[in-house]
Amino acid sequence: MYIFKNAWTSIKRNKGRNILIAIIVVVIASACAITLSIMNSADRIVKAYEEKYQIKATIGMNRDYLMQQMRSSDKSQEDRINEFNDIEQVSVDEIENYGDSDYVKDYYYTYSLGMNANGISEAADQLVKETTETTTSTKTSTSGGGGMPEPGGGGGMGPGGGGTTSTEETTTETKRTEKIENMKAQEGTFTVIGYDSYASMTEFVEGQYTISSGSVNSDFTANTCVISKELADLNSLTVGSTITLVDPKDTTHTYALEVTGIFTENTEESDDMAQMYSGSANSIITNITVVQNIAAGNSNLKPTITPTFILKSSDVAEAFANEVSSKGLSPYYTVTNNLNEVESATEGVTNVGTFAFTFLIISLIIGGVVLFVINMINIRERKYEIGVLRTIGMSKIKVVWQFVLELLIVALVGLLIGAGIGASSSVGVANKLLETEIESTQTQMQNIESNFGGDMRPGGPGMQGDNQDGPGGPGNEKFSGTTSINKVDDINAVVDFTVLGQLLALGLALTIIGSLAACVAIARFSPLEILRERS
Repeated sequence: MYIFKNAWTSIKRNKGRNILIAIIVVVIASACAITLSIMNSADRIVKAYEEKYQIKATIGMNRDYLMQQMRSSDKSQEDRINEFNDIEQVSVDEIENYGDSDYVKDYYYTYSLGMNANGISEAADQLVKETTETTTSTKTSTSGGGGMPEPGGGGGMGPGGGGTTSTEETTTETKRTEKIENMKAQEGTFTVIGYDSYASMTEFVEGQYTISSGSVNSDFTANTCVISKELADLNSLTVGSTITLVDPKDTTHTYALEVTGIFTENTEESDDMAQMYSGSANSIITNITVVQNIAAGNSNLKPTITPTFILKSSDVAEAFANEVSSKGLSPYYTVTNNLNEVESATEGVTNVGTFAFTFLIISLIIGGVVLFVINMINIRERKYEIGVLRTIGMSKIKVVWQFVLELLIVALVGLLIGAGIGASSSVGVANKLLETEIESTQTQMQNIESNFGGDMRPGGPGMQGDNQDGPGGPGNEKFSGTTSINKVDDINAVVDFTVLGQLLALGLALTIIGSLAACVAIARFSPLEILRERS
């Protein structure tokens, strides 16, 4: 109690110095309160995204390896197509083997079937090879003279002769046309692909496909589909047209689908090889219910199954890819994931949090150094007071505690004032720093909505049927990455109890750092020498 009273008396006696220390602490505390609130808010946003959006891995064609193999030597396009046809597809047993992993939480399939269609032509994906066969014939003829040939005469003529013998060659060219098709597609002219949700339609989510007319039906049980612009233009199909699919193994089985949207493929590649590996032109995109119904109608139809693996966390994405490769995945296939999309959704927020953390460290270092220097000057000015206290019998520990207590009282007052200033300004500062990120992510959300065709919010023109679970609707939890970023229109970067606790801990740390000067000086001072110097 005596130490506290003595410390309080010393604070009141040295008001100017302590007010200066308090101002420094207020500035440091305000900066720390703002940066801590931003860091906590950014951390909550990132964790919410990581918890809400699943990390998905898929198995797809390794185009880099494929193109390398196809173009590694002087191969004709015919050889390339045949080599491409020889690549074996991933089987169901392999998919189940890959799904049996400690890194996988769950997995599902996307079904596709090869089907024919009545009254429409495919967008050709084939090579027409024309070969030419050449034949040569010889014809001998005699002209001139009019006499009889003389026996044994070497072509001479008899009386009245003088004629000649000539040989004529005739070349005939015969052309034969051979069509070499991409046989990697399933039996049937068109590939019917079934999805069970917006989330599984990654081509639209990522912007590879974009609806140019109509929309994707939100009812994933209806007999509807979307088709490519190439197919629509070739067959004069529009939104509202009906496509009749025909079972290639049993033509008595037909299935009518209404066209609700027309999509275009966004790709920078335009060469023939890239077009061959892309089957979007003849893809008819529908829902998984339609494909299952078609497959159920004929047991001979074998749908191709494309897997999606739900990983337990982002940390295991690389380990899962390595495990799948070790289990025997063909090098023509590769494991891809949406980790980049999830990380890019919070990249701006993470950058702001990193900036805030860096600013916090700099503030603490500068604040600690300033307090240390001020306290060092304070000790030198009060050297005689320390000598008197030590002479009357106060121990070094008690003297140190008095100086520490003085700085702690001043620091607590400054922390409270700084916390108040930080609380009143943290929301505005945080939202200003994150304004650019919010605008960019909202723009990205609008782009994704346009990929599906129009406004996907409840009641929007892009919605059809009763299941209005578009990106902006209540079912947007089906999406991955940034698809519900439109919900983030401000940042609740407030100074809560967590921030106050962290601020108090930092204040104690600064107090201890600033008091190190007192601890060192008081431990080295000799009271007799101090009094002798004073006298």
